[in-house]
Amino acid sequence: MSELSVNHLLGIKYLNTKDIQLIFETADHFKEVINRPIKKVPSLRDITIANLFFENSTRTKLSFELAEKRLSADVINFSASQSSVKKGETLIDTVNNILSMKVDMVVMRHPNPGAGVFLSQHVDASIINAGDGAHEHPTQALLDSYSIRERLGDVKGKNVVIVGDILHSRVALSNIYALQLQGANVMVCGPKTLLPKYIKDLGVKVETDLLKALNWCDVANMLRVQNERMDISYFPSTREYTQQYGVNKTLLNSLDKEITIMHPGPINRGVEITSDVADSDQAIILDQVQNGVAIRMAVIYLLASKIKH
Repeated sequence: MSELSVNHLLGIKYLNTKDIQLIFETADHFKEVINRPIKKVPSLRDITIANLFFENSTRTKLSFELAEKRLSADVINFSASQSSVKKGETLIDTVNNILSMKVDMVVMRHPNPGAGVFLSQHVDASIINAGDGAHEHPTQALLDSYSIRERLGDVKGKNVVIVGDILHSRVALSNIYALQLQGANVMVCGPKTLLPKYIKDLGVKVETDLLKALNWCDVANMLRVQNERMDISYFPSTREYTQQYGVNKTLLNSLDKEITIMHPGPINRGVEITSDVADSDQAIILDQVQNGVAIRMAVIYLLASKIKH
């Protein structure tokens, strides 16, 4: 039985190609499990997992919870927006309190980049980063690549464009790392104001013209405009953004090939993609959601198998 090279999933940048391969093969197995009438496996019956969400998240949290329950783990949910963190308790205090309950694994979303790394150095539990600020969101990138592999057979050699708010997106950074690790060609596309200055250093192509980007790609991953992270206006209006960077059916039909459309959710329908695109056969958005559970089961299972009881 091969095992992961890491004890935590803090970011894609700590993984190697073999790790990704192992996660995907394990997810293939769990995908079969999810489609059975009895969807549970007793794999992690003696493992306790704490979900620590210092930032709101509905989909990621539900996906992790479902994955944990499918594996028969004991789950503690902790939503920091309703807790003593508001009263000034520090991250380390919160975590120590939770660890005194003998937790084996912590799934954490936190607004500060590097929070997961900090935690992994101070507590004796396996840490899964469920998003740290605008930094990384490793399980999202894994499920995105896994979904591409499922639809197109392989990630290697494929042209993938990530469109939209690259600047505020943890999904973009993790995806760039994951796709490059698997040999895909990556392009980012969006208004100049939403492309970080360092982006070229990551070895990705940069394009501000959406039509050119779509003609180049096999897969377009459409990001949401993160209004909640914007303290200043990065483009004149939502309407203008949609005119330049929104994908609709007419635009897709005008391309000389059929491309695959992805979206990490939640979708702003009519902004980055129209409903007829989101609900079309070219979109694999619902597959991404289903694959998210399988990928998170795989990650939790593989990390749990390294925990010494």
